[in-house]
Amino acid sequence: MGDATTVSPAEQDAARALKAKHRALWASGDYPAVAADLIPGLGARLVEACGVRTGQRVLDLAAGTGNAAIPAAATGATVTASDLTPELFDAGRALAAQRGVQLDWVEADVEALPFADDEFDVVMSCVGAMFAPHHRVTAEEIVRVVRPGGTIGMINWTADGFIGRLFATMKPYAPPPPPGGSPAPLWGDEGHVRELFGDSVTDLTLRRETVVMDRCATPLEFREYWKANYGPTIATYRFNESDPERSAALDADFLALLEQADTATESDRTAYPAEYLLVTATKR
Repeated sequence: MGDATTVSPAEQDAARALKAKHRALWASGDYPAVAADLIPGLGARLVEACGVRTGQRVLDLAAGTGNAAIPAAATGATVTASDLTPELFDAGRALAAQRGVQLDWVEADVEALPFADDEFDVVMSCVGAMFAPHHRVTAEEIVRVVRPGGTIGMINWTADGFIGRLFATMKPYAPPPPPGGSPAPLWGDEGHVRELFGDSVTDLTLRRETVVMDRCATPLEFREYWKANYGPTIATYRFNESDPERSAALDADFLALLEQADTATESDRTAYPAEYLLVTATKR
């Protein structure tokens, strides 16, 4: 992205506009419901994999409503939950209060974190930082703010899994990606993650695991759930709302994916195994 001395005013304006667009995207719909309904245990899985414990300083990046930050705080760690979209924090604070834990909520862009070098013992992100468009900058910032010997942990959707296939289905209908941006599901590719972190980490472990999404009774109901609640899906449909034929084609392709990906054997429920890459590493 370059430093401030080499970035033109027009480029700075474009970067600000992109961040505002991303913030609005994740504020649309009801992401707190998506996190609670579809992936309630995923944050705790990341906390376990990172070995978070009492007394550690933990940063959860793109934390949303605290899916990982709240379980981390429950261990007795000192936790900061950061996100580009502070509209999600009220729901997170309510959830934290229900769990009886306290943590800090900080508005922050994962590509330009407002934290000092080597500030945290653990830096983690649960299907969050992967959506920042500039992957190398994101990886560099993650490494920068964790202390030497500290832990990095991520859960990222894979391109081959259900969420990756969902994004591939929407891609022909979605707004064009930002210049220089990389597709989010690349964070679920082992080779891509190895290349991003390179020699800055040791003990890099990459493991594919699955969470099952079984919220809805039918594929049609699940399609409507995504359309009502998930920011990227809402943005894709809005992009096509003036073209009824494209909207109808998107509807049909979306439903076809959900019918094909459903693994449930009962007629009154659905089940979607969603593969993710669990990443853990130690900063050199």
